[in-house]
Amino acid sequence: MYFALLITLAAVVFRLSTAFFGNGSDWIPNFTPLAAIALCGACYLPRRLAFIIPLGALFVSDLILNAHFGVAMVNWEMAVRYAALATIAWLGVTIATRSFSSGRSPALPLFGGSLLGSAIFHLATNSVCWISSPGYAKTFNGWVQSWTIGLPEFQPPAWVFFRNSAVSDLLFTGLFILCMALTAKKTTLKQTVVSLAPTSSSKGTR
Repeated sequence: MYFALLITLAAVVFRLSTAFFGNGSDWIPNFTPLAAIALCGACYLPRRLAFIIPLGALFVSDLILNAHFGVAMVNWEMAVRYAALATIAWLGVTIATRSFSSGRSPALPLFGGSLLGSAIFHLATNSVCWISSPGYAKTFNGWVQSWTIGLPEFQPPAWVFFRNSAVSDLLFTGLFILCMALTAKKTTLKQTVVSLAPTSSSKGTR
């Protein structure tokens, strides 16, 4: 639990660091694993913390970023964003339930869930842009434009943001899986050593 919590918080700190210490030329646009934080945090944390820890950490980081950039601390667009993240977290809980109950590794489902989560988050947030921005035609073609090429006056195009977020989500998911697997292996080895160690009663037996 503690290691999963540490990795989740580390990813949130990385997200903040790109805003405070990076700029447009130094950081890949949208290279922040938001979907993976919700997905993996919900998968590996205890059920009672599966939603509140990853989503709570992201919410606090949003407040910090909004204050940093001088925008409204809370707005209706955040509700859509967190509805998408909650859906992704639910997917993580579902993967954990099905994988751990059957004794299988959640690695493959998590990688698939990571891509799906990236798509869910991208479609949700860009749909908000389509609704709120007067630059988009309020038609099906305008909606498709919002999550593909975006508005021509803003670069890079929207699909680049999706690509970068998907890559960051996959990388973070792989890192999360690797770290949790190594932690589990270390714990199992420690338990094996303890079980094989002679007890005080056995020491006194000849």
